[in-house]
Amino acid sequence: MLDASLAESDGDEHDFYNQFNGLENINHVIVVCIKKHPIACGAIKRWDDTTAEVKRMFTKPEYRGKGIGSKVVSALESWAKELGFKKCIIETGKRQPDAIALYDKTGYSRISNYGPYTGKENSVCFQKFL
Repeated sequence: MLDASLAESDGDEHDFYNQFNGLENINHVIVVCIKKHPIACGAIKRWDDTTAEVKRMFTKPEYRGKGIGSKVVSALESWAKELGFKKCIIETGKRQPDAIALYDKTGYSRISNYGPYTGKENSVCFQKFL
């Protein structure tokens, strides 16, 4: 469902963004389930020695607006801190207003686009010190 949602919101740029959304090197994942059915997820991935990148954030549409995404972000931040990271970074797309609102609401600051997203008009990047 996450991949399908991203394909729709990314539009013609999906192939570019999809190359950075694989599961390789993602070893820390949270899946929220209700009665054994997944409804939300998120992950962290090492960016460098002090920074974790938040990846694969998704909440099924019918569960949005209930604070689940905020709880996933908070849990990922706690996990990143336990692993010794000092900050988290996140990239999302301008056509994903719910994601932008979530990161604004959870205390992330907008930053210049980083890494492969540098110069990408659709990308919005954030960071938060833990």
